[in-house]
Amino acid sequence: MSTAPPPRIALVTLVVRDYDEAIAFYRDALGFTLVEDTDRGDGSRWVVVRPGGEAGGTDLLLARASGDEQTASVGAQTGGRVGFFLHTDDFARDHARMTAAGVRFLEEPRHEPYGSVAVFEDLYGNRWDLLQPA
Repeated sequence: MSTAPPPRIALVTLVVRDYDEAIAFYRDALGFTLVEDTDRGDGSRWVVVRPGGEAGGTDLLLARASGDEQTASVGAQTGGRVGFFLHTDDFARDHARMTAAGVRFLEEPRHEPYGSVAVFEDLYGNRWDLLQPA
């Protein structure tokens, strides 16, 4: 019987309009860490950001849209649903910091049986939950 850890999702691709504006938003407004920004030599870049700064979770690959179909998906990758869940250990702290940084929350914070939560949009309109689990 193997004791190796099971596979995990390491990266999730988020299609963005522009690398630099996406890096600035995720780093400065959400507090993510820029893990990698490598020129691929063909006009594209490999850009990875990480919430919390520590390895072991799921990172975001910020991929610049290429072509009409990808451009049309920017901000609508989950069809208007909350598609991303940013967990925190201090909801009030992170909500205040993100609000001060200009993050647009779509609702007032709610305190549900599963935790404290508020929906916000990233710079493209993708919906996220800021969530402190109960």
